Amino acid sequence: MNSPFDIEEIFPDDGDDPVRLPRQQTGRSPQGTAVTLLADYTLRTRAWLPSGAIVALLAESEVSNASARTAISRLARRGVLEGRREGRHSFYRLSRSAAVNLSVGGGWILTATATTRSWDESWTVVAFSLPQERSTQRRALRGQLRWLGFAPLFDGMWISPHELTVEARAHLAQFDLGAVAVFRGRWVGLDAASDRDPLAAWDVAGLAERYENFLDRWRPVLPRIASGEVGGAEAVRTRTEVMDTFRRFPTLDPQLPLRLLPAGWLREPARETFVAVYDGLAPTAERHVRAVVARFAEGASPEVRAHTTADLLAGVPTADRRESPT
Repeated sequence: MNSPFDIEEIFPDDGDDPVRLPRQQTGRSPQGTAVTLLADYTLRTRAWLPSGAIVALLAESEVSNASARTAISRLARRGVLEGRREGRHSFYRLSRSAAVNLSVGGGWILTATATTRSWDESWTVVAFSLPQERSTQRRALRGQLRWLGFAPLFDGMWISPHELTVEARAHLAQFDLGAVAVFRGRWVGLDAASDRDPLAAWDVAGLAERYENFLDRWRPVLPRIASGEVGGAEAVRTRTEVMDTFRRFPTLDPQLPLRLLPAGWLREPARETFVAVYDGLAPTAERHVRAVVARFAEGASPEVRAHTTADLLAGVPTADRRESPT
């Protein structure tokens, strides 16, 4: 799956190491935070927001003004945002393609962490051979495979327990003919010290730790949400952070069959906690974002609308609005 987010926020580039396992995320990027923030409140309307309002909202998530403006500029160059000027003021909104992608991706985040597919004990293997001088294409292919739920068992050999979807086939077909081959079959263990279990492509212990850390971080927030103690700025910051963290899980843990995982796998409890935090703070956060935008737009901002996880599962329709932001 292509995404307005950068796959290397989750899997930093290791060059050409034989096997690149997931590594602990050390922080959120300003670009990732900006995309999450804009998607959370303008996805369905593609509302134009003053750049000053975006910078102010990012400041509440501890992104400096300079970093915020740099992130906005880079997102515009990447085609994630569209920009325009009205007099001395700049406005930005999600591009049409980014909004559609984020809508689809939001549903994928929730469905990928909610269901467990049946498994026939077969593995899909993607083998590729690209020379070192085509490093850009190698990197793009690896990123594409990550989004599709594959992991590297060896360099040039990536695996998934699931069959290729029509969409996945189309994505892989974009690469040069002869560079990629796909197989599906069962693993034949050699019962030898040199044998490598397919599950070794994923850092299962690291995934378990991430789920535990997620629950330790967010479960204590639930009583405060229920009692109405979370204010506007904190509500926005919390929703942004919980989404920016949880959206990584489908890529780190792409619905590996439960029979391969330790007992008591925490995928479902983490999803339930995410839904409770994200949905529980939606009304408060929406009011705050509208208030901040109104300070810079000289008026109310009815097009600022928070969506819930139910909206994401249903598919958030994205407007194709061409009028001026004023």
